[in-house]
Amino acid sequence: MKNFIEDLKWRGMIQDIMPGTEELLSKEQCTAYVGIDPTADSLHIGHLVSVMMLKHFQDAGHRPISLIGGATGMIGDPSMKSQERNLLDEATLRHNQECIKAQLSKFIDFESDAPNAAILVNNYDWMKDWRFLDFTREIGKLITVNYMMAKDSVKKRLSGEGREGMSFTEFTYQLLQGYDFTYLYEHYGCKLQMGGSDQWGNITTGTELIRRKLGGEAYGLTWPLMTKSDGGKFGKTEKGNIWLSPEYTTPYAFYQFWLNVSDEDAARYIKIFTTLSREEIEAAVAEHAKAPHLRELQKLLAREITVMVHGQEEYGKAVDASQILFGKSTSETLRSLDERTFLSVFDGVPQYSLSKDVLPQNVIDLLAVTTDVFPSKGECRKMIQGGGLSLNKDRCDSADRTVGAEDLIDGKYILAQKGKKNYYILKFE
Repeated sequence: MKNFIEDLKWRGMIQDIMPGTEELLSKEQCTAYVGIDPTADSLHIGHLVSVMMLKHFQDAGHRPISLIGGATGMIGDPSMKSQERNLLDEATLRHNQECIKAQLSKFIDFESDAPNAAILVNNYDWMKDWRFLDFTREIGKLITVNYMMAKDSVKKRLSGEGREGMSFTEFTYQLLQGYDFTYLYEHYGCKLQMGGSDQWGNITTGTELIRRKLGGEAYGLTWPLMTKSDGGKFGKTEKGNIWLSPEYTTPYAFYQFWLNVSDEDAARYIKIFTTLSREEIEAAVAEHAKAPHLRELQKLLAREITVMVHGQEEYGKAVDASQILFGKSTSETLRSLDERTFLSVFDGVPQYSLSKDVLPQNVIDLLAVTTDVFPSKGECRKMIQGGGLSLNKDRCDSADRTVGAEDLIDGKYILAQKGKKNYYILKFE
């Protein structure tokens, strides 16, 4: 078996680790779990470290459990948050669970009969039948309030980080997560919990509860929270999260996110978010250093992770779409894009909304009268004569050209390009 801990160390994926964890993993096939918050019906790239941990764990021959926090998702984890989050109903949580499992299946094996096939569980299934009095008597008595108050996630909220303090609901979160670990230890032989560094307090509560309730020994490890080299929040853009679902983030936009990371971040992310070997990564980093302007490391990172999440075909489309803005594509490539990718590629480009009734129309009238792509007919004519105007990536060679319904991309768009970099979208409805 691959040495899981050694692999994580060089990838920079270990923050805290309990003594004895490495020895445990080296002597037997182990079961470990990672909790995933089901607050949406798609994972975003902020979840990807936890997903890759499960993948590396399974690749090392061990058995991963992905725990969907259906019960704890109804409460909200206070760790590193300044306010309570919205609570979800059961129907929404179940829908989210199914969507998340489908995404996880691209990374880890749930379906085979291998002894280390992954397991998906939802803590709502064992929490829903507990009565409050029974839980407080059987579980609550095992962990003291003093112990719970000493956790950083609690102390920070009570010391004024967040105006509203902490509700009793949130205060119980670490006890519920601790019980999850205890339940999985008892029913699945799960001896290890993994999580982000903000989960260390919750993880250690679980190991303590296992010791006190079952007399067992359990372990924990955490990874560093993801950041960008400039200090900004990882995975966030002006438009919000980068999602794994193509419904929320197109494969093109997903690919572009990784393509545009800094050199420093690319060297770090390629260790964390791919399964490339140490030798492959070190060779790629060295090669990139010879000609950083070619961004070969970013291209490799973007390829590996886009293929993993969206598949080879969508990766190919994303690469083709990326060429459009750099003048290396054809009208055929442009027309092959689906509408969402087309709009994603030209996000932020000036748009004009027009009626299809204006077609057919002379190109100069369309671009200088019906719209103001050009300030005057004369300037438009001059651009055409100089070979600087393209419609749908085809050069417009004649001022007499007529634009008709047959020119529309996807039945509604025309892409006008003025010079090398100025694009305009005409949308006909």
